Amino acid sequence: MNQPMDPSCFLSWFQGKKVLVTGHTGFKGSWLCAALSLSGAEVTGYALNPPGEPSLFELSGMAERMRDVRGDIRDFGALKEVFEQTQPEIVLHLAAQPIVRLSYEEPRYTYETNVMGTVNVLECVRLTGSVRSFLNVTTDKVYLNREQDKGYREEDPLDGFDPYSNSKSCSELVTHSYKNSFFHFRGAPAISTARAGNVIGGGDFARDRIIPDCIRAALAGRPIRLRNPHSIRPYQHVLEPVMAYLMLARAQMEDPEKADWYNVGPDEENCVTTGTLADLFVRCWGEGSSWISEAEANAVHEASYLKLDSTRIRESIPWEPVWSVEKAVQETVKWTRAWQRGENVFREMEREIQLYVSDWKAENGKAL
Repeated sequence: MNQPMDPSCFLSWFQGKKVLVTGHTGFKGSWLCAALSLSGAEVTGYALNPPGEPSLFELSGMAERMRDVRGDIRDFGALKEVFEQTQPEIVLHLAAQPIVRLSYEEPRYTYETNVMGTVNVLECVRLTGSVRSFLNVTTDKVYLNREQDKGYREEDPLDGFDPYSNSKSCSELVTHSYKNSFFHFRGAPAISTARAGNVIGGGDFARDRIIPDCIRAALAGRPIRLRNPHSIRPYQHVLEPVMAYLMLARAQMEDPEKADWYNVGPDEENCVTTGTLADLFVRCWGEGSSWISEAEANAVHEASYLKLDSTRIRESIPWEPVWSVEKAVQETVKWTRAWQRGENVFREMEREIQLYVSDWKAENGKAL
């Protein structure tokens, strides 16, 4: 097995690299761009306005640290113009409609964004000679979910149930087709997808996500209401997949043989129930916070059991998760407390990124 890679070396490797991030104004995109900004990369983002208020992108002042372009991923002409102007070497595709419950309300918009948006990005990659590395960020929900107790592997069939999950399955298939059809020649851009588990972290204000819901309830002084406290998910801090994406983007650029389809999830012991995650939050938040189980009438379908097997990326890159789910909750609460106190949000993100890198070194050693 290869030696684990040192994320601080990977961050410094990005210095001066031209990187285009779609969906940069979202939660995960903001953390990714913060890491790239700290690395010294030339970052361009293409996305809609931040998805609500408050917004991590705006709170952190990321627009001042990168080239911030607002546009719809469905607008091929506008997207192509950004590619032509920036000539990126690395493209990280995060733009999506990411909420399961919203996909039931707006299925057409979800498919247009998640499927045709991916087609548009890949077409721009095909037409832009500067691109050497492309990563499509999808989700653990792309798999045909059989409610099995073992983790899904990359060879398992793709067939997400709800419009969001299914549209991301389609996005995977689009990527596979483009790779086979247009990027199979020597010197072609390296093409991969990354299927990440559920992420938590400071600055996520989205609706219908467990930790943001917990924070809103705690701040309002009311009990946290859980729709399904027994559902199991592969929870991980947002920096886990962010670092995996950066490692993968570099690894496949240097060795195209590493371009593949990858799961990015936590260790088995950190795949916990929603109730357990809420317990960890309540314990860390304090102030008499609590949660109750409250079944929802006419609730939409959501999988009860979902785990990932991340053996492939661990052996190939190799990437390893660093923080436990408990540590992830602790850091999320720390970020939220800092925001409450009016502290500099970007500095808090920088502190967490530096801490993650330090913990990685302590866990894996300095190896390249």
